[in-house]
Amino acid sequence: MENTPRTQKTAKPVIAITSGDPNGIGYEILLKGLFDPHIVSICCPVIYGNLSIAKKHLSLLSEEMHNMQLNLINSVEQAKDGKVNIINCYPDDIPLHIGHSTQEGGKASYLALSKACADLKAGKVSTIVTAPINKENIQSEDFQYSGHTEYLTALFGKEHESLMMMVSDQMRVALVCNHVAISKVPLFITEAHIIKKLTILNQTLQNDFTIRKPRIAVLALNPHAGDNGLIGTEEKEIIIPALEKAKEKGIWAFGPYSADGFFGSGKYKHFDAVLAMYHDQGLIPFKSLDMNGVNYTAGLDIIRTSPDHGTAYDLAGKNQADATSFLHALYMSIDLLKTRASNHELLKNPLQSRNNDKTAE
Repeated sequence: MENTPRTQKTAKPVIAITSGDPNGIGYEILLKGLFDPHIVSICCPVIYGNLSIAKKHLSLLSEEMHNMQLNLINSVEQAKDGKVNIINCYPDDIPLHIGHSTQEGGKASYLALSKACADLKAGKVSTIVTAPINKENIQSEDFQYSGHTEYLTALFGKEHESLMMMVSDQMRVALVCNHVAISKVPLFITEAHIIKKLTILNQTLQNDFTIRKPRIAVLALNPHAGDNGLIGTEEKEIIIPALEKAKEKGIWAFGPYSADGFFGSGKYKHFDAVLAMYHDQGLIPFKSLDMNGVNYTAGLDIIRTSPDHGTAYDLAGKNQADATSFLHALYMSIDLLKTRASNHELLKNPLQSRNNDKTAE
């Protein structure tokens, strides 16, 4: 797949941006973010949504944004440099109930996502940045997944061959299991599954974040890391053996650490990434430190980033949503694209890599 598609109108990286749930803050954050003229100087943004719906959201924002120009196109091949392009993926007349979950909103968010993914699969766009969806109302015969990560993995990877990863300036946190009920978490805590996630995380840190020998902290499942089997045996029977086998593969993985003490003491600052056992164990401390991080689907050939928050119906339509996380996701997608292109060039010319090593010495 070509990472940098070249259409008739643009040679910049073409970034697919899905509108998410039209009744949430998706349109608000992407319109606020794309209002910055610097964006179109570094990429060619294409919104997958609906022009009429976008204009309704624009009318609810600050007056200076009311005349924001959106370039309507029929297909991504028509995208133009210097413009914020938009493709209609669903009808103009879908009922809007801003601030509320509706079946129509779920269907619209799926139609935008599926169209963007089709163009990504065809190599017509460089990366995809997804605005928040509602995981309940998007469910249908076509979408039976617990979130973006699982849907994209089904389209572009294989089961368990992706990694949900949250990235900020403070830390990187990855998950052994993603959107899973707490009662089912132990089913995913297996030696093979932990090793698979550690392998993907290690490769991602090396290839996408250019960390040659990443240090990875692995959290325990039970309080106090099981207290040597008193509170639970998963650490002794599953996690520690997984870490030992990971080290045999050259992965610098350490732990298991009791999550409360690990984050409370600031020990996370000494590692390049943290592998948490389940969703809230990793994301509560992550978001407590920074609500403007990025959700990155690691381990796939494609690049997908997203803001690290949800639809925020309570803020929708009030001009109160912060676009910072969306902008971080957009910038990160472009940075990752450049990093992968650079790595591709180095692999084509291994002598250059060896020369760089000698220079560093």
